[in-house]
Amino acid sequence: MKIVCYKDQILKAINSVVKGVASKTTMPILEGILIQTKDKEIKLTTYDLEIGIEYVMECEIKEQGNTVVNAIMFSEIIRKLPDTEINITLNEKNLLEIECEGALYKLATMNPEEFPELPKIEIENSIEIEQSALKNMIRKTIFAVSTEESRPIFTGCLFEVENNKLNLVAVDGFRLALRTIYLNKQSKDFKAVIPGKTLNEVNKIISDSFETIKIGISKNQALFEMDNCKIVTRILDGEFLNYKNVIPSNWETRIKVSKNSIQDSFERISLISSSSIEKEKKYPVKVKVDIGKVTISCTNQTGDAKEELFISTEGKNLEAGFNPKYFLDSLKAIEDEEVYIEFGTSISPCLIKSLENTDYTYMILPIRLKEDT
Repeated sequence: MKIVCYKDQILKAINSVVKGVASKTTMPILEGILIQTKDKEIKLTTYDLEIGIEYVMECEIKEQGNTVVNAIMFSEIIRKLPDTEINITLNEKNLLEIECEGALYKLATMNPEEFPELPKIEIENSIEIEQSALKNMIRKTIFAVSTEESRPIFTGCLFEVENNKLNLVAVDGFRLALRTIYLNKQSKDFKAVIPGKTLNEVNKIISDSFETIKIGISKNQALFEMDNCKIVTRILDGEFLNYKNVIPSNWETRIKVSKNSIQDSFERISLISSSSIEKEKKYPVKVKVDIGKVTISCTNQTGDAKEELFISTEGKNLEAGFNPKYFLDSLKAIEDEEVYIEFGTSISPCLIKSLENTDYTYMILPIRLKEDT
């Protein structure tokens, strides 16, 4: 195998596939990048048995061949080389030679025949969506995915196609994030829960452009396909939360507020609230709604803080406690200048919604205030 390519080309390919490399494994082959040549193309593949990533690029192929090389070592060497042409050769001793200007590195390789094949996917349902739209949807829901492995189904995002509308839903037991977009092409209804880890990698690889990405779903695998890259991942097993049944349809108190104003207040108040991580739930931020005013406050051993915002209010007066991080995560994901925040009682979920459309809903569960217990 003998190839010639420019650093920026090969580095982009490496950066796209490197997140499919296994970090903790008893199989050294999974710590590698499979390099294959075909005609005038080179294909890089990584696979940790959960997520597999392929990237294809054109370059000068002087001699065909296949090999597997340790991903970290290969990527770090390429990253630190000068921004110019690189020669990569598999020599007669099965060492991968990387040559650039005056630099020459030789890396041990592994048998490419031992590298596991990516799953073959028989696509049952598929959609196409602009990469920028998917990137936006992932960014605005992924923070609410659970990190608790005891409930693996919530470590993923629900992809639900219903009436030609794509809903992305993330939930961790304390909050829920829902984003919606209408699809341009007619699609069949389906549901699949994609691991949050995969979506984080998809989000890094796709561009903020109008180019499309195809998402294909089979019985237990999902495929994300772009022009020169494809990502294969397992679908999480289990029953996802029936989110439509838990989102309140009525409110008793509603405020209309500047998104930036309330976000800034929460950020300042959270300096007191989160001064000790262990105390975050013990000392929630108190939200008190009176006619024409909302007061956000927190008191704990570190000190106390209070801010008042004069705003538009509807319904009853209310007092409830919340984890400020959950509020801030949701507010940071919103681009609207003003939002509605809807409350039920002091112990029922609160919703953050758009004034004009239904493309997002964020739900946050309150924390009981001390005086409530």
